[in-house]
Amino acid sequence: MRLVFLGPPGAGKGTQAQRLCASAGVPQVSTGDLFRAHVAKETALGAEAKKFMSRGELVPDSVVCDMVATRLAEPDCAKGFVLDGFPRTVPQAESLDRTLAAARTPLERCVEFVVDKDELVRRLTRRQTCRKCAAVYNLDVAPPARSGVCDKCGGEVYVRDDDRPETVSRRLAEYDAKTAPLSAYYRAKGLLLRLDAAQPPDRVYAELLAGLRRT
Repeated sequence: MRLVFLGPPGAGKGTQAQRLCASAGVPQVSTGDLFRAHVAKETALGAEAKKFMSRGELVPDSVVCDMVATRLAEPDCAKGFVLDGFPRTVPQAESLDRTLAAARTPLERCVEFVVDKDELVRRLTRRQTCRKCAAVYNLDVAPPARSGVCDKCGGEVYVRDDDRPETVSRRLAEYDAKTAPLSAYYRAKGLLLRLDAAQPPDRVYAELLAGLRRT
């Protein structure tokens, strides 16, 4: 099971990745987690990423791709992995292809979670995140049991700057410009599985499993 999960912010790919990984016993790999881990451990890649992050700049592809390649070479990825939110651009996808080809472990599927823009805006502006463990809540369908308190760790639940109405449209436009072309990239390779992610999460997960069984 070597998968890429593709979809705009708010499509629910992180939730589905977490569920699938727990069931299959493979790691969920996200660049956000990798950045935090490398910075916390003060690795060479972490120090390089921190220089850009501290200036509010994007971390270069070379650093991001090296982090991902290093992570995929770890023993727990031998059974497979789900890449959540990576690649974000076609050049990153090409770098990933080279990494996997060198290891003779080609990608098996790209799962695209499809949701229309109005629904994405609604979801994102109703989303809250735990400061401590990064658990995500939706105030409409899955709010924390106690307002402002994380069910998992007791940390503070808040609205990220990225999920405020004034920034949501910019995030979605950036996705359309930079990441959406990956759909055609993976379709051309015969790897694309598209899911209607506007459905309830349990239904999306059922269709995800059914789609993967057909591969």
